[in-house]
Amino acid sequence: MTLLPTQSAPDLGLDLVGGGSTHDLKLGTGADGRFSLVVFYRGLHCPICREQLAEIDKRLQDLEAAGIGRAVAVSMETAERSTRIVDQWHLANLPVAYGLGEEAARSWGLNLTRAIRDGEPDLFNEPGIFILDEDRTLFWSSTATMPFGRPSLDDVIAGVRYAQDRNYPARGAA
Repeated sequence: MTLLPTQSAPDLGLDLVGGGSTHDLKLGTGADGRFSLVVFYRGLHCPICREQLAEIDKRLQDLEAAGIGRAVAVSMETAERSTRIVDQWHLANLPVAYGLGEEAARSWGLNLTRAIRDGEPDLFNEPGIFILDEDRTLFWSSTATMPFGRPSLDDVIAGVRYAQDRNYPARGAA
């Protein structure tokens, strides 16, 4: 299934490490900025995910300045492994949601992988970045079939700034 720009994003409704849920974040409501960022990551076993989430955690103010008022990291990981992620990766600011189900992952258009090594969950999602507009529709997305080739955070920030400054519409839904 492919989620297209201007379509309503699927509901997440997931618990967050430390308490609360993704509903509390008010993703895609325009609260604290036009856009929301949803970053799907592979899990505890992925060193590239660790680097990506650590950078986002440290640069939330840069995202906010560009118009991304809300951000969350999401995976199919368990509560226990997600708590380890927050602790071991030193994520102090970025909310981390866990327990994404297979059906929900597919509704976002994520690619799924079966474990090939010890330490990997039996089934996990590959990376994806989704920017939601203030009406909870998809504005921009990038998904991968491998842990490699993710857009840089600088590119995401530059793209969102461009869209904000020029009132650029969502593209790719034709």
